[in-house]
Amino acid sequence: MEGILVPISLFLGAFAMVFGIRYLSNKEKMAMIERGIDPGVHKATPKPFLSLKFGLLLVGLGIGLLVALFTVRGVFGSDMTRSEQGQSVAIYFGFIGIFGGLGLIVSYLVEKKWLDNNKF
Repeated sequence: MEGILVPISLFLGAFAMVFGIRYLSNKEKMAMIERGIDPGVHKATPKPFLSLKFGLLLVGLGIGLLVALFTVRGVFGSDMTRSEQGQSVAIYFGFIGIFGGLGLIVSYLVEKKWLDNNKF
């Protein structure tokens, strides 16, 4: 019986959450219209470097995975015990975080350089 109730309650909870968010968003927009405020103004700000940021993040994650793969193969070799396999998982997550962060830092430096060169 519990095997059926868990998916049903998860589905109903997700539906109620989405419905509540949409309902409250609509009420907020209607209140803004009643006061004479344009509800679409605050969402129109452009983000010109967003694709660069995500691109560099994904490149950093990919490089991190490759470096982790070569590190695990170089350190542990091809025949790994159970504890060595657990350590290799930690190495993968560590390198993903390190190189993903480096990708975001490079994105910040590129944005800062562009903004410094194009001051208005």
